[in-house]
Amino acid sequence: MIRSMTGFGHGEALEDSKRITVEIKAVNHKYLDVNIKMPKMFNAFEAYLRGLLKEYAQRGKVDIYISYENFAEAEEEVIYNENLAKQYADYINKMQDELDLDGDISIRDMLCCRDVFTMKSKDADEEELKRILTKAFKTACENFVDARNIEGENLKKDLLEKLDIMSGYVDFIEKESPNIITEYKTKLREKIADLLGDNNVDETRIAQEVTIFADKVCVDEEIVRLKSHIDTMKNEINKGGFVGRKLDFVAQEMNREANTTLSKSSDINITNTGIELRTLIEKIREQIQNIE
Repeated sequence: MIRSMTGFGHGEALEDSKRITVEIKAVNHKYLDVNIKMPKMFNAFEAYLRGLLKEYAQRGKVDIYISYENFAEAEEEVIYNENLAKQYADYINKMQDELDLDGDISIRDMLCCRDVFTMKSKDADEEELKRILTKAFKTACENFVDARNIEGENLKKDLLEKLDIMSGYVDFIEKESPNIITEYKTKLREKIADLLGDNNVDETRIAQEVTIFADKVCVDEEIVRLKSHIDTMKNEINKGGFVGRKLDFVAQEMNREANTTLSKSSDINITNTGIELRTLIEKIREQIQNIE
């Protein structure tokens, strides 16, 4: 089975009033490029998550979004800074004495003093968070891979259909190529006879010219290599796995052989078929860019 590099996966885990949600999205990329957006409290797990993702993906630009919710009643606690409150009171009393100010210190005055009371989030159990996060993350990864596999099957079907069409083009060129030499030989004999005004044509000279021409337009090697590349690509697609890079290389070789074949063509039918062949190879290369 081949995989597409595009895909989406969602995972969620809810335990002990804590809910962690993970979403994974990916598009094409030459290598594995991972971007993770998550609450700061999960920063210590980033390297762990990146390592875990590599078990599910080899290539692609992957964006991961992680959210955290805690539904417990006591999420934060009030911290009373007694020493700071005493310092405030001492300085206020000192100001009253030195500046001869009236009035007593009230609770309201102390509440206005900064940091006498602060709010602090209770420390979460790191191991518990990691366990819940792992559960949500793996679920998202599994759904992500499933989506990539489904898209990969669609790519596989499309590529195999295109390769069958491509085989037809190659067979046509292989069948028509010998006719080019035959037609050239006939036209050459007719042209020489017309120039000489008789039918006394030097067959040896004709044979030499035809041999030179045949060497220029012969595409036997290109046809053999194109057939081989088509078979290789079909085998790799059917074998499955992480074959995107190899298929891209094979497609480049196909394009090279098609260009050579087209450059040697002197027949309009073969030229038109060669153009269709090149166009089809480009479509195949575009599709291969989606394969992991």
